[in-house]
Amino acid sequence: MNGETAWALYENRLRRVSAYIHDHLDEDLDMERLAEIACMSSYHWHRIYRAIYGETLAATVKRLRLHRAAGDIVRTDLTVGEIAKRSGYPNLQSFNRIFKSVYGMPPARYRREGSHKAFEPSPDGKTTPMFDITLRKIEPIELIGVPHAGSYMQIGKAFEALFGALHARGLAKPEMRMIGVYFDDPDIVPAEKLRSIACATGGSGVPIEPPFERQTIDGGEYAVLRHKGPYADMHKAYQWLYAEWLPKSGRQIKDSVMFEEYLNNPRDVPPTELLTDIYMPLA
Repeated sequence: MNGETAWALYENRLRRVSAYIHDHLDEDLDMERLAEIACMSSYHWHRIYRAIYGETLAATVKRLRLHRAAGDIVRTDLTVGEIAKRSGYPNLQSFNRIFKSVYGMPPARYRREGSHKAFEPSPDGKTTPMFDITLRKIEPIELIGVPHAGSYMQIGKAFEALFGALHARGLAKPEMRMIGVYFDDPDIVPAEKLRSIACATGGSGVPIEPPFERQTIDGGEYAVLRHKGPYADMHKAYQWLYAEWLPKSGRQIKDSVMFEEYLNNPRDVPPTELLTDIYMPLA
């Protein structure tokens, strides 16, 4: 088996394990079971996974479960106890402690005071102050991506497939920018029908073979909001952009897609330190 064939085999196994983790977060994700899905010994597989993704399998499972829990806290009426159990923590105290260690506050307080609250009207009915918006003119951007169907909160599944394929094929470059392109309004379209694509820049010379697709972002002027905090909070930023900033700006939106650029890596920084630029196209 030559090197190219070996990496192609690893790529398929990476994709298979990553998809299984995302699709079975409610279940007991035993590390030995994940190694079985990869069809490799636990001893070797965990090292290969960490070499590609920069974190252990256990760290991935913990991060994804807490990411989903944060989304449930912000967007649903589920009790903290129900969310804890759904996240694999039958002990509520353990869930509270681990959530606080990652998100900076216990889940009940996060529901009341998380960064998503910054985009909501104050209790006295006054509108929130205008957040800083940068107007930027950009050239068209050619991207390579992996499509995702379903909840935008789960686009990480496509990003892991993209990331794993780029690394396994020797195509990953430090200067690549990570970009998510979103085609539907999650307040109108059912979650299971939402369409998006996880992308990277610098793919103009990359052969378009599965799972890759090409995607182009239109050049022009964009209003850019820099969001700091968990990805689970960002839907509030979108609502604020449309309801508050756009009508007060006097600008009109262009019939083109919005996109997000992720300025740091959720594997490297806590959710409270994540930086995301949200691009709204302007006419």
